[in-house]
Amino acid sequence: MISVAVIDYGVGNLLSVSRALAHCGARVSVTSDPTEIHAADRVVLPGVGSFADGMAALKAHGLDLVVKKVASSGTPLLGICLGMQMLFDESEEFGTTAGLGLIPGRVVTMPTLTQAGATQKIPHIGWNELMLPGQEESWQGTLLADISLGEAVYFVHSYMAVPASLTYRLADCNYGGMPIAAVVCRDNVVGCQFHPEKSGEVGLAVLRSFIAPLRRS
Repeated sequence: MISVAVIDYGVGNLLSVSRALAHCGARVSVTSDPTEIHAADRVVLPGVGSFADGMAALKAHGLDLVVKKVASSGTPLLGICLGMQMLFDESEEFGTTAGLGLIPGRVVTMPTLTQAGATQKIPHIGWNELMLPGQEESWQGTLLADISLGEAVYFVHSYMAVPASLTYRLADCNYGGMPIAAVVCRDNVVGCQFHPEKSGEVGLAVLRSFIAPLRRS
């Protein structure tokens, strides 16, 4: 059974994430213990709230360095919502705050106007469809391999990640005529802006893919 460490740094919906992973067949521990985190087969960085508060909480527990070490070790790492945003270099939320620097790019305010100039609601809350970014041809061999184009997942966010390169965008959604990064990936580090634990069967399929045994060549 695949072991998953869900990082507990005092910020995030730990119970729903851990329950969803356990439902998918993982052996889950919710922990702030570096030894336990490094020993896990998979690591999840959840999070809700502001970027600055999330990074401050990580650093207060000494877990920012732990997450970076997990990433450099090659262990699959999944960031969810705020956890995804903190994977980036920095955020402009409430002033500029440095992130973990695991995926090049920054987190910026979502526009209050659609591409057509109409006012749109912020935060972006609710179900939205996943689509391929411009450079992608399919999701074969990725975290989204079992997801069909146009499947809907559940979002709650006011800021959006802007990867420095399109190569880090695995899936987008459309909000007000603008593509928003919904899933990002760099090597063993992946992030979901949406909440897979709140996205029904589609979200569970994403988590099952994350905990699936790695294929060896």
